[in-house]
Amino acid sequence: MEYEFLSKISSPEDVKNLKTEQLNSLCAEIRDYMIHTVSVNGGHLASNLGTVELTVALHRCFDAPNDTILFDVGHQCYTHKLLTGRFEDFTTLRTEGGISGFMRPDESEYDPFITGHSSNSVSASYGICKAKSLQGKNDFTITVVGDGAMTGGMLYEALNNAGAAKNKFIVVLNDNKMSISKNVGSLARHLSKIRYKKGYHRSKRAVKSFLSRIPLVGKALARFVLRVKTALKNTVYKNNLFETLGFEYYGPIDGHDINALVNIFEIAKQENRPVFIHTITTKGKGYSFAEVNPKIYHGVSSFDINEGAKVSSTKSFSDIFGETLCEIAKTDKKICAITAAMSEGTGLTNFAQKYKNRIFDVGIAEQHAATFAAGLAIQGMKPYFAVYSTFLQRSFDQILHDVAILGLPVRLCVDRAGIVGEDGETHQGIFDVAFLSSVPGMQIYSPCYFEELKSIIKKSSEFDFPCAIRYPRGTESINTEFSATDNAFDVVGSGKKAIITYGRIFDNAYKAYTELKNQGYDIAVIKLNKIYPLGDDLIAQLKKYDEIYFFEEGIKRGGIAELIGSRITENNINAKYKIYAIGDSFVPCAKVGEALKKYHLDSNSMIEIIKGEI
Repeated sequence: MEYEFLSKISSPEDVKNLKTEQLNSLCAEIRDYMIHTVSVNGGHLASNLGTVELTVALHRCFDAPNDTILFDVGHQCYTHKLLTGRFEDFTTLRTEGGISGFMRPDESEYDPFITGHSSNSVSASYGICKAKSLQGKNDFTITVVGDGAMTGGMLYEALNNAGAAKNKFIVVLNDNKMSISKNVGSLARHLSKIRYKKGYHRSKRAVKSFLSRIPLVGKALARFVLRVKTALKNTVYKNNLFETLGFEYYGPIDGHDINALVNIFEIAKQENRPVFIHTITTKGKGYSFAEVNPKIYHGVSSFDINEGAKVSSTKSFSDIFGETLCEIAKTDKKICAITAAMSEGTGLTNFAQKYKNRIFDVGIAEQHAATFAAGLAIQGMKPYFAVYSTFLQRSFDQILHDVAILGLPVRLCVDRAGIVGEDGETHQGIFDVAFLSSVPGMQIYSPCYFEELKSIIKKSSEFDFPCAIRYPRGTESINTEFSATDNAFDVVGSGKKAIITYGRIFDNAYKAYTELKNQGYDIAVIKLNKIYPLGDDLIAQLKKYDEIYFFEEGIKRGGIAELIGSRITENNINAKYKIYAIGDSFVPCAKVGEALKKYHLDSNSMIEIIKGEI
């Protein structure tokens, strides 16, 4: 398909120069280009298809980058990228060295903040808004929230703070089937039509100005009329949370009607108070497969456009976790599951069907989830909080304060542990070991194979202490030569050189061991199963080696490799000790295999290191 309009968009100014009747054609081209790109690269498709008209209307009405436009969650920003000079680069979406799938200020001046994790946008936008005000600027600050962002408590903290502002601050809700009620009744619909006309607002301002100028009683009369108007509106529309917080509320608006969107944005620009605009959109709009099943196309791998995305039949660690939890919950009525809006991603779909009263989806509220789990545990229940490693970061204080101080047996099931690939810096699961190992009383397990995961999930149901069970995205690499055990660590091979590691990359270490053995090298591989706390028997084992190489798929600083290094020093072990882990940096977008190779965590790098070739 040739992109007659989209190919000529080099900045938002080009959107303003289009004729009104050309905007829908532009939207159709955006959807087509987006579908073709994501079908090759993978990405967040359904939510982006739903925000095309909304984004076009925003850039039609506002003057970015002077007017700040921020998207939350950031995976709704593909159209924004296409309208801000990234049409040619869009084919590199979510590839190594290419453009990000989220907003990145270091990528474009049109991306004002980073929004890979949900619900931070209003806080950031309000900070930007106040900074502009302090610097004497009079530009607009607009935040687009949606795709579950409004289930995060931080967003409401920010709305509560921002509602008292007297700045040009606008929040746009992209409501794609969230649980926010519509106004009800024919009178409400009729009054909505009146309220969303520019003439109505001009008249409202004129009447207020006229009344205020009446000698002696003018200002009091204007306040009285405002109170009557507000009371009437609340009777018809019902009281609105956002108006209670101090926002002028408009909505709901059809989020696929460009003319209606442009009209309401122009009205909002005339307000001298914070504005909340409620739009209704359809996830997956314009691609039938995504409209019918938007969950599959929320985050999707490459697919055939004509046939649609296929659900993989290969089992993942998430699937095994969910199956095992269902198995033990059948006989243990105290077992509960908690998810932060990720029941499908964490393998809890079947659990939700079988044990509806024992699964709790708390929304994008990881802090609440951790403390909620603590509340369950203190009353004798057995909570399993399934959460991606990158999102677990948000609940550190709750784990420390609400779980660990009392030593409550909360089970943190840490999915997507390690490098996850194309989502880039905001989603890599490389920090959980470093911060969890700092929590007193926490025990951490890192299975490499399905059978190990099953075993530790079952054993953990009887734990009386907090624990974390971490496992990677995707499936296991089958190793028929290795038998899983319940030991804290296992040793394969012998010799004076040893590799020590845990989790997924033990499989790489075992491949390196096998190849080195075939080449005549004597080497041992120590596989940590329980990675924290470290036992004295492990330290005794390390005394047998002259050279020890620790490979860790996580951040080096504060990781298990550094902890073992300090124990080696404390115990006067004279072995040469070398750590290969992720340094003081974030891991950018790249395929998992390429990222592991970059940090010398693949089997070939391990072989070269042992042979002294690196």
